[in-house]
Amino acid sequence: MLFVYLDEFGHVGPYFSRAHPQFNSSPIFGIGGIIFPEEAIRPFASFFLQRKDELLDFEIKKSNKPAYEWEKHGSNLYTTKSIVRYPEIRQTTFRILNRINKCGGKVFYHGREKISGTEDVNPNGLYKTVFSDAIRKLDAFSAEQGKNFVIVVDEHSARRELLETAVKTMYGRDPTRNLASPPFEVESHLNQNMQAADWVAAIIGKLWTRRLGRPEWGDLKPYEDYFWTRIHALATHSTVMERSKKKAIVQETVSETVVSVETTETAIRAAFVSATKRKSKSRYS
Repeated sequence: MLFVYLDEFGHVGPYFSRAHPQFNSSPIFGIGGIIFPEEAIRPFASFFLQRKDELLDFEIKKSNKPAYEWEKHGSNLYTTKSIVRYPEIRQTTFRILNRINKCGGKVFYHGREKISGTEDVNPNGLYKTVFSDAIRKLDAFSAEQGKNFVIVVDEHSARRELLETAVKTMYGRDPTRNLASPPFEVESHLNQNMQAADWVAAIIGKLWTRRLGRPEWGDLKPYEDYFWTRIHALATHSTVMERSKKKAIVQETVSETVVSVETTETAIRAAFVSATKRKSKSRYS
């Protein structure tokens, strides 16, 4: 059995530009996290708890909570200033990614570049589409591994639409047969693996915001320098669908189809003319 811990990255609402007074969060939306084999769940949780305690000891003690009940969201931990200024954050993240690899885990994500420059968007529709596509990609990976999988999500970010989408994808047309159950909801402040997935998703969001939001997101370049290669050495069946590329692919496909049709018509016409000439020649020879 595979356990997939997923959290959101980017923003599901409208996006105009980084300078826009209201709609400036992110040009992308997606879901990402970590895939674990069953036997790695407890060992990795213990490892992550130890690294979190070491890295954020001051904040944890200040909260008067035990480390296993305390959470630092990835969006607050991973800022451009923090990853450049504090090498401890980078080193801890590298160790976490190395441990994911060592225990047989994988990084996974799926997202989309959003339509920009309009408020006429459908956030629920985007959320459902991304989540359904993510489930199908995870189902394909699980089939390759010969295993079933379950999805674990944060209780506070889970929506009714998310659960309904999962059930529809499980049992509807072209069902995902390796998904063993609708997603399990957990309280992230009590689940170390969910917190680790949140940290990974936060990095993925920064990477793709930088990649698709240039040049106005140029200050996010350190994320590429530190994390792009490391994340993608572990990533499987993962992508963020770019709008410009989708358009280019469609145009290229249409052009190829037109060329193919024109070539076929030319060949048919040439064959007809040749056959007519042969027939005329035999008739009067």
